[in-house]
Amino acid sequence: MVFPDGMHRIAIGIEYNGDAFHGFQRQITATSTVQAYIEKALSKVANEAITVVCAGRTDAGVHASEQVLHFDTLSARQDSAWVRGVNTNLPDDIRVHWAKPVTQHFHARFCATSRIYRYVSIVSKVRPACLGNQVTWLTKAPDLEAMQTAGKYLIGKHNFNAYRAVKCQAPNPIRTVEVLQIYKHGAFIVMQIQANAFLHHMVRNIMGVLFEIGRGAQPPSWAKEVLLTEDRTSAAATAKPDGLYLVKAVYPESFELPKLPLGPLFIGDMN
Repeated sequence: MVFPDGMHRIAIGIEYNGDAFHGFQRQITATSTVQAYIEKALSKVANEAITVVCAGRTDAGVHASEQVLHFDTLSARQDSAWVRGVNTNLPDDIRVHWAKPVTQHFHARFCATSRIYRYVSIVSKVRPACLGNQVTWLTKAPDLEAMQTAGKYLIGKHNFNAYRAVKCQAPNPIRTVEVLQIYKHGAFIVMQIQANAFLHHMVRNIMGVLFEIGRGAQPPSWAKEVLLTEDRTSAAATAKPDGLYLVKAVYPESFELPKLPLGPLFIGDMN
């Protein structure tokens, strides 16, 4: 690709609370999407129509502590101006954290080598008032050791057809899970998963299976049994989007993108 004279590419890192949005991707039938709001704000600051490309699309109700986007523009602005100017034109539940010029070889989606998600649950007899849909509420502590054992069966390169949405349009269900860990962090239980890419509802379907194992309804080996069936109907119900966060897209160091601690903020970087 060769840019026209004056055209350049900007990468930005954004955070959003997904509660009020119909997912990240712009839609014909829904104006309340993260992409629609961010493109409108960027276009106002750039004084030209802007279209963004994201590292990974998130579903309705799913959050991001750091989603990476890129866009091409003829407008020249300071990095700080992109951040402050765009934030001024965004709703309170979307925020730009950083902006950085990148080469035309950078692509937010295709250059990402992996993505990291965290699914955050809280164990409490009473539903928390302050965290709302930022976490999934559990009234009873699950068997963490059983969930950890089950998660190990999903690490590696597998056909994740049994763990994706029935309407998933990805032509290939093969994905490589590099990390799947479950932590206890105070009252929170955090599942952290890193893969080269994810299928539609893949994280939420994995979490649904782990919850069944955690409450003792199935043994840890069930996670592998479900995987081997390659059949979505053999798995558990899809876990709620509450508590699911895209926390990082991983890129080669050569792009020198800013590094933020893994979110969400109330969990902090546990690594």
